[in-house]
Formats: sequence, structure tokens, C-alpha cells
Amino acid sequence: MKALVLGGGGREHALAWKLAQSPSVQTVYVAPGNGGTALDERLHNIALTDVVALREWAQQARIDITVVGPEVLLAAGVVDEFRQHGLRIFGPTQAAAQLESSKAFSKDFMRRHGIPTARHETFTDAVLAHQYVQDQGVPIVIKADGLAAGKGVVVATTAEQAHQAIDDMLTSNSLGVKHNQVGACVVIEEFLAGEEASFMVMCDGESVLPLATSQDHKRLLDQDQGPNTGGMGAYSPAPVVTSEVHARVMREIIIPTLEGMKKDGIVYTGFLYAGLMIDAHGKPKTLEFNCRLGDPETQPILMRLKTDLFSLLWAATGSQLGELGDDAVQWDSRTALGVVMATRGYPLAPQFGDTITGIAPEAVDTKVFHAGTAWDGHHLQTHGGRVLCVTALGRNVQMAKESAYLKVKQIAFEGQQYRSDIGHLAIRSTTAPLPDLPVGKT
Repeated sequence: MKALVLGGGGREHALAWKLAQSPSVQTVYVAPGNGGTALDERLHNIALTDVVALREWAQQARIDITVVGPEVLLAAGVVDEFRQHGLRIFGPTQAAAQLESSKAFSKDFMRRHGIPTARHETFTDAVLAHQYVQDQGVPIVIKADGLAAGKGVVVATTAEQAHQAIDDMLTSNSLGVKHNQVGACVVIEEFLAGEEASFMVMCDGESVLPLATSQDHKRLLDQDQGPNTGGMGAYSPAPVVTSEVHARVMREIIIPTLEGMKKDGIVYTGFLYAGLMIDAHGKPKTLEFNCRLGDPETQPILMRLKTDLFSLLWAATGSQLGELGDDAVQWDSRTALGVVMATRGYPLAPQFGDTITGIAPEAVDTKVFHAGTAWDGHHLQTHGGRVLCVTALGRNVQMAKESAYLKVKQIAFEGQQYRSDIGHLAIRSTTAPLPDLPVGKT
């Protein structure tokens, strides 16, 4: 079998790495890939990013299955394009991907279908948005409507921060947000207190298969300070997602979302990511939906996945709906923790082109996933804001953390920045983590 992974970040490197381990897969292509996938002899980079060009190449290369990594391709309709030409692909359609590509669409959807989320209002008029912030007070959350690579969210603790975020998103568009409609739009919502978690599932249009839980670290600096980023590290499983919380999320958020999409005439297939805020009483609310796997959560999750990823994707893309989850999914009982190493200037003004040293050799149970890297034939260089995700397995969070940071300290490039406290909430927590039991159809 030939597999194609679309994208060039750390999530896509992890997907390609896992697919290459399958006995059913002979060749894995990555489009466009990165420096890490270029250096892996089992993987083959394809320098394509255009939706039609990717489809044409997949037809010519006789690709058996494609899996989509980034949100931009989903919003551009890559799944629709592939399916219209009889190609097997795992991901949501362009219509379904609006759950991520438009915050306004997503919040209206949740309100309409009774899915727990923060109180919110949507604005295209800056004057009205400023007035709403003045009326509501702070802390408050300002979200850009379009895709912003994880950086279009500002948690404002002062009125000045909130008003500046509104101006940035509605007037200057300094975040480079990719708006889906004419004109800019922001969603302003109440601040939710609690602990965040990432809850991801696989959907085939009929059945749903929960993946291992995880927790991301969005802020740039230690102790959750600094600006929001695409994610500075993650670990799996997430102790905050107890068995009771897990059942509640499935019952109150995941299942109603999939049923709500059907009611709206959209069959959801692909990965679905619910970003959660879980309060002190174990009540979850939905912060956002992503229509793909999270990055960097994918790296620790796939480090723990013992089941053949290809077999899951094949079952999920078959003509017989409801096949996903017939076979039990097995997880490594250990914790996996990943630390993101970012370049200087990230997230607002990342600087590229610095040489990276110290990656090889990798230790047992440690894997360096590449994101913003490029191979020039002689040297590995930084080529994106988030450069690497150093991921390790350990018997508990502390041991996984020690192994990951041991490797981080061996790697060097100019202006590197990373958090030193990934996993701090789990280490401090006394809550027992959710046991990873075999999961069947839901």
C-alpha cells in the first residue's frame, strides 16, 4: 500500500512516522514534508501544496490512502476534491471543516445544538466590539474568526489588551488571519476558569473512536504566561480527564456535535478535536473545535499508540459506515511528553535560516519530530516558528519530562526558546489518570 500525508509540520511528521511502521504500508509520501521527513529514508517528500495538483499527483502515483494534517487544506476543500475523483482520503469535507475555519460558524453551531461552551457574541463592527468589552469587563477572550495557526486567540486580562486585540483583528489584521468571508470578524466570549484538555476522536460518518487524552500548553512562557501560540508542548494521558469526565465529554459534546452536523445536512468524517475547559467540579465546556489532530498533541499520542494506524484509517475510509472501532485500540500504559523548541521571534515574528545541531542520535523511547525545519543538502535549518517537538515515553509524567528535556538540552540553534515546565499541572495533580482501555464502537 502507498500512503500520502498532506502537510509539513510536526503533526504530519508523526503521522508519516507511524504509518511507516505498518506492515501493510510499503511507501509513505509527505507533501510537502520538512527537513525531518527528508532525512528519513522511509519517507518521501513531494513538493506540492495546491489541492488540484495534489489530487492529480495522487492519481498518477496510485496512492491507496491519504490523510490530511493541516486545517488550511481542509478549508480549501481537499477532501471534496479527492473524493470527487474516487480517491480514498481521511478528513472532513469543506462544509464540515467550517467547525474550525470559522469561529463564528462554530459558536453558532454550538448554541443551536446545545453544546456547552462559553457565552459569546460575534462582531464585524469594531465600535460595537469595543462597547461590548466595556460592558462585560475583563478577563475576556477575543478570537479571530478565520484560521490563524493557533495564534488568533487573545485572553485579555486588562481592558487595554482586549481593545488592542479587537483593533488587531478587525482593523489592522496584524495576525494575518485567513478570513472565509468578506471583511474581518471576531468572536468575543466569557473567560472560563479551569484546566484545559484536548479530546480527539476519529469519525467515519457513523461511528466514533476516542483517542488517548492529552493536554497542550498554549502560552509561550513558563507558568502559562506570555502570548498564545500554536502549542509549546503536550503530554498524554491528561489526568484531568477522569473516567467520569471522559464519559461526560462523549455524551454532552462529541456525540451531540456529530448528530448536530447530520441534522444540518453534513456527515462528519475525519479527526475531530474538542479543546476543553474543565472546571473544578469536572464540568467540561468547549473552547473550540479543530477538524484535524492537534499539534503538538499528536506527537505524544502517536508515541503511545500500539495499534496499527493504517488499519484504523483504512477502516474509517471504507464504503461500509460504522466499521471504525470494531477492533480494540491499544495504548502504551506509559506517559508520553513532548517539548516544542521554537525559533527566535516566535510567535509574532519568527526568524528562519539558523543551523540546527545535536539531534542525532536518538535515545530509546525518545523521538524528535520535525516541524519548521528544512534540509539544504548539507545542513538542517530552522524554517518555521515551531521547529521541533522532542517527545519521550516514561513510566510517569516526571520521568517522561526528564527524558524529553535531556534531549532538548543536546539540541542547539540560534535564538532557540522553549518552556521548562511542560507537564507541570499533571505532576502537581493528585487525580488518577484515565485508564486507556480498549475502545470499541460508540
